[in-house]
Amino acid sequence: MGLRQLVIDAWSWLNYKPVMAEAGRPGSRAFPELAKTWVPPHELRRLAAYKVLASYDNNQAGQLAAAGGDASALERRELGDAANLVDTALGYLLGSEQKVTVEGAEHADEETPTPGAAEAAAVQDRLRKWADKELLTFRVQQAERAAVLLGDSVMVLAWNPQKQRPTLRVYDPGFFFPQWDDEDDDFPTRVHLAWELPADDEAGLKARVRRVTYELGPINELDEQQVDGGAAAGGRTYPWEPGRTSNVTCYLTDAEWLLEDLKNGEMLDQLPMDKASFRVRPDGTELDRLDLMIDFVPVVHIANTIPDGGEHWGRSVLARVLQALDELAATDSDSSAASATTGTPIIGLAGARLPVDRATGKPQELQVKAGAVWQLGETGRMDALDTSPQLAELRARVDHLLERIASNSRVTAAGLGTLDATEVPSGYALKLALGPLDALIGMMRLAREHKYRVLFKMVQRLYQAGRAEGWTAGETLPARLAWAPHTPTDRAAVLEEVVTAYGAGVLSLETAVQMLLEAGYPIKDASQEVERIRAKVEQEAAVRMAEAAARRGPGEDQVGPREGSGPGAAEAKRPVEREGEPVAAGR
Repeated sequence: MGLRQLVIDAWSWLNYKPVMAEAGRPGSRAFPELAKTWVPPHELRRLAAYKVLASYDNNQAGQLAAAGGDASALERRELGDAANLVDTALGYLLGSEQKVTVEGAEHADEETPTPGAAEAAAVQDRLRKWADKELLTFRVQQAERAAVLLGDSVMVLAWNPQKQRPTLRVYDPGFFFPQWDDEDDDFPTRVHLAWELPADDEAGLKARVRRVTYELGPINELDEQQVDGGAAAGGRTYPWEPGRTSNVTCYLTDAEWLLEDLKNGEMLDQLPMDKASFRVRPDGTELDRLDLMIDFVPVVHIANTIPDGGEHWGRSVLARVLQALDELAATDSDSSAASATTGTPIIGLAGARLPVDRATGKPQELQVKAGAVWQLGETGRMDALDTSPQLAELRARVDHLLERIASNSRVTAAGLGTLDATEVPSGYALKLALGPLDALIGMMRLAREHKYRVLFKMVQRLYQAGRAEGWTAGETLPARLAWAPHTPTDRAAVLEEVVTAYGAGVLSLETAVQMLLEAGYPIKDASQEVERIRAKVEQEAAVRMAEAAARRGPGEDQVGPREGSGPGAAEAKRPVEREGEPVAAGR
């Protein structure tokens, strides 16, 4: 490969695969969908990488390589190691649960709540109800598995007038075609979601391409007059920025084109609008530059890793171990062949009397099977080929490759469950063994932290734009997705630490309960748990006061100690002796 042909980009870890050269080539059997005229050329490598990674996840990498011209790849043995690595990393990323939290909501139940705590708690409650209705946990798992496997995922929000709430949908990243005006901007001003629809002969539909476009642009004055009933010279005031006017809005276009109507050179961004067939909403509104009445694109792109400078795409968890997975599949194929000769060995006979087929008169082939009897002459001999040593070596190589994959992917042998428990001398040693996994999950969660904050900000603003009940104008509150611990925690140690610190007064009750929640204790809601604990403490204090009052009896002083009682009473009743004379007792 010459220097001019060497490509180093976000997908260069796939350069070693000959099938990547087929991307976008006319007549390609490996990537026929990428030869379409509307697919932008600069997106071909990304789309090809997605298909290669998906083939590994479905144990079809050999079939894809065979489609690219490698006929021997059909014999490749794939036993699910790639899918296992993806699912394991996904499980550690998600943890046992995810919760929507709003900053400041945990202080709402305190005796002296901080300013804005009640509002934060109310917003948190509404967001959690929205999450339950929209199956957020299910959608997050959908999106995150695509991100872990392919490196990228896409979530799209839309306001539903019938449900009176924003709806959430996850798209394949292969449908996602963003356009950045500024390379340093993380949020594109124009986004296409495009895919092909196959022909349906029974319904009389031809093959076509559908494109959904979100685009930020200046507000149309005529549309603004129809909405507000006045001139749009001053712009529009959005409910999340009451004191500021804006002349920017988001337009939605949803249209289809027949593939036969597209000519060479008419790429995704230059599709002829005069040949477009626009979709229509249930209320009859045509989706041709529909004003969504928001000043942001309701599309969130999630990257699996923190992109390099100047890049926008994430990296799959399989990226750096893909060649090791190929080596593992080749070793498994060799092991399968070696086990066949070990279980049914190759046997050499000398001086054997072969049975004759009566129909043809030719010697019959001997078969190695249980109960077979072969007649040998006086000088006959039988030799069996022993391939068991080679099979043992291949199995040892499989273990070696699994260790390399676990190490280089940073999921670790302990994380994959292949570490022998007898090899771990202590819990501290296990924690050290899980160190790379901790760093990997920390990096992956950091890459998503801001994106989920943006997602919940969009949800709040869509509620405000839809004038939903309970959502008033005002600045949106910062909300985030809280992840549970990705590895088991020593709950007994955490409990002892919490009891000691809270008893010493160095931790508040709210912080103590939050620590127990993060350690995995079955606490559904931290604020409700704090309220129950305080109610129980007050109840026990009242019981103790009632018991103390009952012991004192009626008619006794309820304010202070009685005369002649309390500390020092016995000493006050003792006779005092002065020097030289006795003093009468009781004086």
